[in-house]
Order: sequence, then C-alpha cells, then structure tokens
Amino acid sequence: MTGGPLQVAVPRSAWAALLMISLASAAGAQGLDSTGARPITLEEAVAMARTNAPRVIQAAGARRVAQVSRRTAWGELIPNLSVSAGATRQLPSEGERTRVENGQIILLPAQPWSHNIGLNANIDVFTGFRQLFNLQESGARLRAAKIEEIVQRYAATLAVKQSYFDVLAARESEVAALAQLAQAQQQLDVAIGKVKARSATRSDSLRAEIQVRNGRLAVLDARTALEVANASLTRAVGSETPVTAATSERLDVPEPLVDETTLPALAEQGPLIASAEADVEAAAAARRGTWGNYMPTVSASYQRGGSGVGNEFLLHEEDLSYSGSMRFSLNFPIFNQFQRELAGTQAKVAEENAQANLRDARLAVREGLATSVGGYRAAREREESQVATLEAAEEDLRVQRQRYTVGGSTLLDVLASQSQLNQARFDLIRARYDLRIARAQIEALVGRDL
Repeated sequence: MTGGPLQVAVPRSAWAALLMISLASAAGAQGLDSTGARPITLEEAVAMARTNAPRVIQAAGARRVAQVSRRTAWGELIPNLSVSAGATRQLPSEGERTRVENGQIILLPAQPWSHNIGLNANIDVFTGFRQLFNLQESGARLRAAKIEEIVQRYAATLAVKQSYFDVLAARESEVAALAQLAQAQQQLDVAIGKVKARSATRSDSLRAEIQVRNGRLAVLDARTALEVANASLTRAVGSETPVTAATSERLDVPEPLVDETTLPALAEQGPLIASAEADVEAAAAARRGTWGNYMPTVSASYQRGGSGVGNEFLLHEEDLSYSGSMRFSLNFPIFNQFQRELAGTQAKVAEENAQANLRDARLAVREGLATSVGGYRAAREREESQVATLEAAEEDLRVQRQRYTVGGSTLLDVLASQSQLNQARFDLIRARYDLRIARAQIEALVGRDL
C-alpha cells in the first residue's frame, strides 16, 4: 500500500507533495509502508498467528501437561525408590563424657559421630485395575490435547485470515472511494461549467458538490477502516510492531474447492469431532476406573538400613550394622461413607456429558459445513454477478454523462447512475471478501488446507 495515501491526499502545494513523496520513500527504504507498518504475506501472518496466538499457546501448554500426565501414569507401574543418609556429632566431643540436661546426667558415647543410611522401595502390586484405566485415560487425554492444539491452530488461522482479508477489503474500498471522489469531482466540474454557460441551474452544482463531500467522507471512512484492520491484524499475529498486508496480495477469487461431495467425510474426520471422541474415550476410562474402589489393593515395600558410630565423619563399610525388612499389605475397603458411589456417579455423569458433547459436535460440524458451503456458493455466484453489474454500471454512467453534457438527461439521472456504480464496487469487494472467509471457515471445520 505504498502508493495508496499518495493518491488519496491531494496536496495543496508542491512543497506538501515533495514532503509526502520523501516520507514514502524513506518508509519504503526501511521495508515499511507509508503508515509505518511492515507488510507481510498471508503465509507469514498465518505462521505468526499459529505461534503467538494465546489460545494456541494455551493448547500447547495443555498438551505438554498431558504428556507429563501420561508419563506419570506409566510411572505408577514402577516402584518408588528413596535413599537416606545422615551423620550426627555429639558435643562436647572431648573431655567430660557427661552433661546435665533438665537436672539429669546424660552419658555421652565414647565415639562422637553416629551415622545412618537407608534404602526404601514400595509399589502397589494390585489396585483393582485402576492403573490400567489410568493409562487408558491419560492416553485419551493426550490425544485430545494434541487434537485441541490443532483445533486452536485452525481457529487462529481463521481469525488471522479474517483480519488479513479485512485489510485487503479496506484497501480496495479505499481505491473504490478514491474513484468515487474522482468521478464526483469530475461531475462537479461539468456541472459548474454548465451553470456558467447557463445551460443548467445552480441546484446541479450544489448536488454535485454534495457528491464530492460524500466521496471525501467515503475516503475518510476507508482510511479509518484500514487503520483499524491493520491494528486488528497486528494483534492477531501477535506482533510488537505494526504490520499490514503485503501490497502484492489482493482479494482475487480463490481457486475452487475440492469436490464438495467429499467435504462431509472430511468434516467427520476433522479435529472438532476427533477431540470430542477423545474426551468420550477418556471419560469412559475414568468411569471404568471407579470400579477399582470396590476391590482390594495389595502393596509391597522393602527397607534396608545401616547404622554405626565412630570418631570420624566418614565411616568404613565394616563399621555399619545393617537390618532390613520386606512387607506385603492388603487393604479391602468395606465402607467409606459412600465416597465410592459418589465417585462412580460423577464419572458416569462426566461420560454422559462427553457423549452429549460428541453428538452436538457432529451436529455442529454438519451445520457449520452447510452454512459455510452455502455461503461459499452464494459468494461465488454473487461475485460473478457483481462483476457483470459493475460493467453495466460503468457503461450506464458513461452514457448518462454524455447525455447530460448534451442536455439529454438531468443531473439526477447521472447521480443515480453514479450511486449504482459506487454500490456495485463495494458489493464486489464484499462478495470477494465473503468468498475467502467462507473458504477459511470450511478449512477450519475439516482441519486441513483446501
């Protein structure tokens, strides 16, 4: 958008024109446009959004947590191990071997240092198959987290594409507003000439001047929309510095979709449904795991330790005396104040909710696909229709101007044709915008680029 503002702002003096040209040249030398924003391509915008979008970062964090939870579930099959060591020095270490504490005489050992070392290991041998169900649940949660990350990436892609297309639409709207202003100014010049020649009334020049003011307002609105769109795009990509769409990008008609008959099957395999299915699988595993609360648990532990005394901080192996033990325990819960029943009911409700969410996800995907595909078809048809409408409006305005010049029509006829042309321009921009947005929505539903 290097040349846009130079066409919009008509300088009132040669000095102003030279100043604007020099500023635009300096900005272009730094890789920025005239507004100070860095142009980026659509591919760059999507890549930045998939990296910096808060929802994507949160989903990636949830996926890492799920990976650790999965590792923890496997760790439950491995014994817990711990080692301990300690050394204690009695004071005083020399001289009197007795001391008085609270009126009692305490005999101190001849060796001032005492040492101890220990090894402990324990494992749950049987937990009512809860470990197996925990593995199943953690695996399903991990799959759901990975799929959710994909969902959020495509959600961020859809959001950034919408912001990017907003910039392109605002930029093309600015060009259309400039054309509207130029045509209005040209018509005003013609009207003023006819008024001076007394072949038209002053009302013609007043109406033409109103159209010029409307054109200036349209340019101002387009500039404001472009600034807002640039700010939205900057936020969508998470950039610290302002960015804008590359000047090479346009709201051209995208390539046709793949065979539309394959879209329902692709949507059924999309990330939204896959995420809901993983949630159902995890909820079912959690519900099955609650049956372990009704079964006995068996645990085993092993302990070995050594202790000794000496005159030095470090002792030799032969100075320690060792002892050890191995223990097996069985725990069978008879009654725990209905906590098992509560956990089972909660898990069952969670599974039913997950199944309801899966059913709703399937219906939502079908609804969204029908809406997006219908919007895509309508936008493509509307785009083709608006191209023909724009050509007809341009020809009608040309004819009306010629007729007005020779007195064959009134200014109202010219202004009506001009309004139709202006509307046709903006309708064409909107149709192309809707076409690209509908395509991006379909891609977000199926979880792949089309």
